[in-house]
Amino acid sequence: MNIKKISTPLAIALLMFPQLIETMYSPALTSIKNHFAVSAENAAQGLSIFFIAFALGVVFWGTLCDIIGRRRSTLAGLALFITAAIATYLAPNFDLFLYGFGTCAFGAAVGSVCTQTILRDSFEGLELSRLFSIAATSVGISPVLGMMIGSWLTSHGGYSWVFAAMIVLITLLFIWSSLQLPETKPEHIKRDSLLSVANKMIRDSHIWYITLMIGLANVALFSYYSIAPFMFEQLGASVKLFGYTGFVLAIGSVLGSLINMKLIHHKLNGDVIVFIAMILMVISGIGVYLLQDTIWFFIPMALVSVAFGLTLPNLFSTALVNYRNHFGSAGALLGLSYYLIIGVGLDFAASTGNLAITLLTCGGCCLILVIIKQLFTKLALARNAI
Repeated sequence: MNIKKISTPLAIALLMFPQLIETMYSPALTSIKNHFAVSAENAAQGLSIFFIAFALGVVFWGTLCDIIGRRRSTLAGLALFITAAIATYLAPNFDLFLYGFGTCAFGAAVGSVCTQTILRDSFEGLELSRLFSIAATSVGISPVLGMMIGSWLTSHGGYSWVFAAMIVLITLLFIWSSLQLPETKPEHIKRDSLLSVANKMIRDSHIWYITLMIGLANVALFSYYSIAPFMFEQLGASVKLFGYTGFVLAIGSVLGSLINMKLIHHKLNGDVIVFIAMILMVISGIGVYLLQDTIWFFIPMALVSVAFGLTLPNLFSTALVNYRNHFGSAGALLGLSYYLIIGVGLDFAASTGNLAITLLTCGGCCLILVIIKQLFTKLALARNAI
């Protein structure tokens, strides 16, 4: 196996950039709604389109990772993003704007699937779990950066300034990656067809569990970014206040990741950590429901961020342990599955416009899934002991 390893700062930057782009876009929703004269629901659909296009991009780039390599795939995706962002910036109508933003998401998928593949090439086991926790801590900062940058740009120049900033930032990331991103693809990799890998994964109950958990956890977190701007608008609050709430969510995410690293160090079972996280998510939904008629509804959302930081590292680190020869393709199919769930879930959240119901639905479903998994694990252990 190729022993080259990606630098931690570059890995974090690549993992952060899709979430940074998404959260920069969120404060611009009201500007987009007013500029194109569309409804709030139509404006919010951009986020669901982002994740659906992102899901398709994950499959494409993840498969390409195993064919032309991790480095070339990443650079191609970044180049596509920059081109699409320029087209979106210049879009004369809302339909072309959505097509352009969807293409941005398709290119941005390299930041997730290619970077995760590179990390899995180089690390495994507890080391990989620890690295994902470090990454989650850093990525937890991206919402506050995205919301602060997006809010400031929107308040001064509308959505067009947001996309101009995206073009500049990702161009810099492209230059950095072209100079320092290593190729980690093993020289002799087993090449099974995407269909055969999919056939293996679809019969794997662990993959189904991971997919549903990751998808629902993301819907819970990102529904805030698609619904909250309009909640603040209805309550008479400014877009800047919405941007500042990112601090609370970022603190929660970082805190969750730090707690997770501490619990891993003390060898607490990952399933127990995830169970605790899902209880926090349900409590958050109740808190948002009780405070949804005040601007303080964002405070309970911090618990969703804590739950996110506790959950994701434990899910990602164990997701593909049985697919070491197919990291690119398996990662692509896994990403397709959970990003489709995110896209559909965010479309549902946008159509209902009810943040509390979304959180309670996601948290409740995840809690049920964790309990079912623990029951089946105990039954399997009891059966083996006989």
